[in-house]
Amino acid sequence: MIRSMTGFGRCEISDANRKFTVEMKAVNHRYLDVNIKMPKKLGFFESSIRNEMKAYIQRGKVDVFVAYEDYTENNVCIKYNRDLAKEYMKYLNQMAEEFGMENDVRVSGLSRYPEVFAMEEQTIDEEELWKLLERAVKGACEQFVQARIDEGENLKSDLLVKLEDMQKHVDFIEERSPEIVSEYRKKLQDKVQEMLGDTKFDEARIVTEVTIFADKVCVDEEIVRLRSHIESMKNCLMEGGSIGRKLDFIAQEMNREANTTLSKANDLVLSDTAIELKTEIEKVREQIQNIE
Repeated sequence: MIRSMTGFGRCEISDANRKFTVEMKAVNHRYLDVNIKMPKKLGFFESSIRNEMKAYIQRGKVDVFVAYEDYTENNVCIKYNRDLAKEYMKYLNQMAEEFGMENDVRVSGLSRYPEVFAMEEQTIDEEELWKLLERAVKGACEQFVQARIDEGENLKSDLLVKLEDMQKHVDFIEERSPEIVSEYRKKLQDKVQEMLGDTKFDEARIVTEVTIFADKVCVDEEIVRLRSHIESMKNCLMEGGSIGRKLDFIAQEMNREANTTLSKANDLVLSDTAIELKTEIEKVREQIQNIE
């Protein structure tokens, strides 16, 4: 099977204490380019997420969004800084003594001094958290890959139809090419006959001219290579896998042979067919850009 490089996947995993939601979407790219957006406190999981994704994705620009909800109420605690409170009292007493004033600081007032009390998150159990996040990442990847496979099958069907159309153009060019040489010979003979009338002309000279013309317009090699490229592309599509780059190379070779065929065309019908062939090849190249 083949895979498209565009796709979307989403997975939501939760337990009694927390919930992870992972979404990913992708567009075409020559290589694998992953961009992950998630809460800062989960940043240490980025490397693990990337490693997990490599098992599912080879190419494409993938945007990943990770949302996290914590349902626990005891994940934050109050920290009392005893040493700092002592320092405050030490200097407050010193000030009262130096200025002859009463130290009227009460406990409630002291507690509001900076950093005497602080809110502190409890340590996260990374292993437990990763088990849940990993399930969400895998679920999103599996859905993402399936979407790519479904789209890839559509691309495959479309490309096979286009290859059949290309094959018809190649068949026509192959059939038409000898007719051009025959028509050229007849036109040349008629023109010489018209000029010389009943005078006998050199048949060997006609043969020589026709041979030179036939050599200039001969596209036998191009036809053979085009047939070979079309067959190679069909085989790749049937075999499947990560074939995007290989198909792109074959399409470039097809285009080269079609250009040569067009340059040799000395006939309006043949030129039009060669142009249609190039158009089909270009459509194929555009579709191939969407294949992983």
